Amino acid sequence: MSSANQQEASQVVQMPRHVAIIMDGNGRWAKRQGKLRISGHKAGVKSVRRAVSFAASNHLDALTLYAFSSENWNRPAQEVVALMELFVRALDSEVKSLHKHNVRLRVIGDITRFSTRLQERIRRSEQLTENNSGLTLNVAANYGGRWDIIQGVKALAEKVQQGSLHPEQISEELLNESVCMSDLAPVDLVIRTGGEHRISNFLLWQIAYAELYFTDVLWPDFDELVFEGALNAFAQRERRFGGTTPIDANAS
Repeated sequence: MSSANQQEASQVVQMPRHVAIIMDGNGRWAKRQGKLRISGHKAGVKSVRRAVSFAASNHLDALTLYAFSSENWNRPAQEVVALMELFVRALDSEVKSLHKHNVRLRVIGDITRFSTRLQERIRRSEQLTENNSGLTLNVAANYGGRWDIIQGVKALAEKVQQGSLHPEQISEELLNESVCMSDLAPVDLVIRTGGEHRISNFLLWQIAYAELYFTDVLWPDFDELVFEGALNAFAQRERRFGGTTPIDANAS
C-alpha cells in the first residue's frame, strides 16, 4: 500500500461513526443580539439544519442532538411553552426534507410529558422516515442520562420478576441492550458548544469511551467549519478504550 493510500485508510479509521452534540449557547447568543431567548432557539434551528447536512455529507452513521433535557422544565414557563411550539414547527417544516435526503429521525427520551399534539407530530415524523437507510438523526427531548439508565434497569427488573431472567445473568451487554440507541454504533465523539466543560446528564452510559470536544462557539454560530474542526481534532486523538499506548515497533 502506498503512503497516500495508508494515509487515506488512517483517515477513514479515525472518522467517527456516531457524533453527539450538546447544543449550548442559544440564550447567550440572543442576549448578545439584544433579543429574547427564543430568538436564539430559532437561530439554533438553522444550525441544526447545517449540522445534519454536514453529518450526512460526511457519511456519519448517526448524529444525536441534545434538544431538551429533563432538567429544562425548570426554565421559565413562557420559554418552555415557546420551545415546545418551536419543536412542533421544526418537525412540520423539516421532516419532509429529512425524508427526501434519506435521513431516519428518532426522538429519544420520555415524550409522555409532551402535549398530545407534539407526541403525534413525533410519531408521524418517525413513521415517515423509519425505513430510511442514511444518517440516523436522534433528537434527545425530555431526555436525561440517569433516566435512560433507570428505565433500562427497570426493563431488566421486569424480566427478573417474570422469571425470564436470573439476577446473576444481568451483564453490561444486557443493560446496554436496554438503554436508548442500543442498535446504533457507540458514540465516538461528543461536541459541546457554548464554552461550558460538562456533560449535563447527557448519554451517561453511551459516552463511556467517547472523545470530548469543547468549543466556545455558541450554538447559533455553529457551522460546517466548526464541525470539521471537531472531526479533525478527533482524527488526532489516540483512542485506547482503557488500554495502553501501542508499542511502536520502530522505536529504539
